[in-house]
Amino acid sequence: MSVTRYLLPGLALLALASASTASAAGGTGVTSSQTSGQQSTGATVTTAATGGAGVGAPREAPSTPVHPTVPGDTARIIRGVAYAPADAPQAVKQAIWAGNEIRTKPYIYGGGHGTWKDAGYDCSGSVSYVLHAAGLLKTSMDSSDFESWGRGGLGQWITVYTNPAHAFVEIAGIRFDTSAEDDPSPPPGTGPRWRPVMDRTAGFRARHPNAL
Repeated sequence: MSVTRYLLPGLALLALASASTASAAGGTGVTSSQTSGQQSTGATVTTAATGGAGVGAPREAPSTPVHPTVPGDTARIIRGVAYAPADAPQAVKQAIWAGNEIRTKPYIYGGGHGTWKDAGYDCSGSVSYVLHAAGLLKTSMDSSDFESWGRGGLGQWITVYTNPAHAFVEIAGIRFDTSAEDDPSPPPGTGPRWRPVMDRTAGFRARHPNAL
């Protein structure tokens, strides 16, 4: 009897069993080393591109709006950024947003007096900057100049506190000041920063713009 008669059916059964095993494993014909570089979309992603994580780059943190606002009539300081009150006049909002533009600048004596866009600002230079942005000041002033600026007393929205040595401004319940006095958690740096209002203002003259 021919051996081939028994050998051929056996080979056929062996081939059929091998095909079944491949089908149970996924039936794709792609090796594990190939599938490890693929995502569910079918796009091939190399280990170098993902750092080996296979989940892509992390989401970026949301950026701060250019003109941040909060409801109501009181401004808020959130992670060093001032949010203008939605119910405030536009000039008040502009002053607050202008302060955000220079809130990380360093203290430079005379800064903000020779040019509006400066490398740093001193106390009266930073006050002048925000008032100019609000349309309330045409030229920068020093702290002595502010003693006769606007009207005397507290303003509804904006009050400048000044004496011959220092000046700062309070706007809608927050303070823009190069001094960290009465600031329980002062942000880093020496220039103008948003801070809580001061409880004690003895020794300063209060001035405010007309109608604000």
